[in-house]
Formats: sequence, structure tokens, C-alpha cells
Amino acid sequence: MLRLLLVSMLLSVTAVAADPIAIDTAHSSASELATKSQLEHLIAEYNLGRWSYTHKIVIDEKSIPHSHPVLTLHTRHLKQDDELLSTYVHEQLHWFFVANDQDTDAAISDLKKLYPKVPVGYPDGANDEQSTYLHILVCYEEGQLDDRILGSDRTREVMNFWAGDHYRWVYRTVLQDGPKVADIIATHKLQPVEAQ
Repeated sequence: MLRLLLVSMLLSVTAVAADPIAIDTAHSSASELATKSQLEHLIAEYNLGRWSYTHKIVIDEKSIPHSHPVLTLHTRHLKQDDELLSTYVHEQLHWFFVANDQDTDAAISDLKKLYPKVPVGYPDGANDEQSTYLHILVCYEEGQLDDRILGSDRTREVMNFWAGDHYRWVYRTVLQDGPKVADIIATHKLQPVEAQ
């Protein structure tokens, strides 16, 4: 009986791990369809399925990228592979941190001691204080995964681009204080593991 249960569990895990990433478009516009094709290519080329914690993606030219309830990307980075890949990784990481909410909350408590005052709102912070702290974790790990996927030179270019674009304070902080953030992430065992 135990053997049958273990085999059944193994088959369930294998089925989940093999779930394909489904990418839909919101309006089926030319830019959405082209971004979908670009993302499909990147997922295959870089084996991004291993860093995909949700498998349902929507490309919406009228939306700002967000992770929940459905991971949604825009068409801004059409023909900018590294930026699109990094945005995809960023939004996937939100799913990782949500799945590890207690450890994430504990890490945020430590970040509040390190950074008692953080910016809120575009272009330097996120929508609210809690989200700015969360984005320190997400953006740090985004850089770490980008480095594993793209290499250090391309990752440095992408992270420097973000540091001048949005979440500017967050990305600059991650670039400047990476080892401090890494210590907090390690303390709370929040290094992302391959999803598949």
C-alpha cells in the first residue's frame, strides 16, 4: 500500500513538473503575438521552465507587468530579450515569495531594521512600503537568477537599466548592498529552488 502511495505521489509530482507554460494574449494584437513568440523562444532557449512557479502567462499591451492573480507581461520589451527575460523572472519570483510567505515576512522584518525608511511610489519605490521591502528581495533574486541565466555582463546591463527606469531606489540598493540582502535571504532560507 505504501509503495502504491509513493508511486502515485511521484507520478503527481512528475505531472506537475511537466506542465507546459501556457501563454495567452489579451487582445491578440500584433505586438502581443510577437511578444508571445519572443517569450516562448526565451523560455525554450534558456530553460526558464525551471524558474517558473506559475504556468499561466498573459501578454497584455495595456497592462503594467504584475504577478497575481495571473502573471501578466506587457509588450514594452519586444525585441529586447534580456529585459523581457528579466521581467519574466521578476514576476515569477513573486510567486516564489508568496509560496514562502512566513519566511518572506521574517526577511522583511530584518530589512525594516536595515532600511527603516524606504521610498513609496514610482519611480523609486513600489506601491506601498510593504511592497517596496518585498521588492528588495524580489529584485535581488532577479539579479541572481539573471546572472545564472544570462551571465554577469548582460545582467549588469539589465540591472543598471532597471536602476534608472523603475523601482530605482530598490535596484540601486540591491546593486549597492547585495551582500547585506544576501545575508538576510540566506538567514531565512529564501534562495529560490528550481520549480521543475
